[in-house]
Amino acid sequence: MLDTETTGLDPRQGHRLVEIGLVEILTRRRARTWHHYLNPRRESDPGALEKHGLTTDFLKDKPPFGSVVESFIEFLCDSPKGMPLNCLVIHNAAFDLGFLDHELSLLGRPALLAHLPEGVLVDSLKVARELFPGKRNSLDALCERYEIDHAHRTFHGALLDAELLGEVYLAMTRGQEHLLMPEETSPGSMQMPGYVASVSAHGLRVPKATEEEMEAHRTQLERIHQASGGRVLWRPEIA
Repeated sequence: MLDTETTGLDPRQGHRLVEIGLVEILTRRRARTWHHYLNPRRESDPGALEKHGLTTDFLKDKPPFGSVVESFIEFLCDSPKGMPLNCLVIHNAAFDLGFLDHELSLLGRPALLAHLPEGVLVDSLKVARELFPGKRNSLDALCERYEIDHAHRTFHGALLDAELLGEVYLAMTRGQEHLLMPEETSPGSMQMPGYVASVSAHGLRVPKATEEEMEAHRTQLERIHQASGGRVLWRPEIA
């Protein structure tokens, strides 16, 4: 889970990052975090300052992005448990990636996604819009929809928002054992839009029933059919 705070809305107008927060989720539980305030070497716009509250005086002794970039990339790419990065979840990803890519370009580095495995990005805003079309899908709105406590969010903060985003995304993917989606999903099953991952790439074993088990299954279905007086819904003649 990744979130940023900035001095304004557009890096092309010289706006910079002032905060980055990352929260790692392993087996649907919070694991490590990475967090830094950054010196943007410029003032924040009044609207941005009103949201994050990070004043120039507070940020003046904080490191520039270039001083923490190696640690930032290492955190994203290297889990201490040896597990590969499955997905990078960002709410309204275009905004955060625009600033991160701008900061990286100032250091002569490629865009962020070039450092990461292909297909890992999940824009949770796009996911929410597909789940709840026509509704408000801001982080605050999603917290309220999923009854996640965000009363302490008086200011926007990158680490706090990444933590809330983790809770929201886990709620949106409830019923999934991991933050992975199968490549093929039957029409009636739950599939989150915005991200598809191969389960085979993660060494998951899919056991198949033996013929003996299948016969026992058919026998049990026949017993249920008889007990219901022939009213079971899975028999074609009932449809």
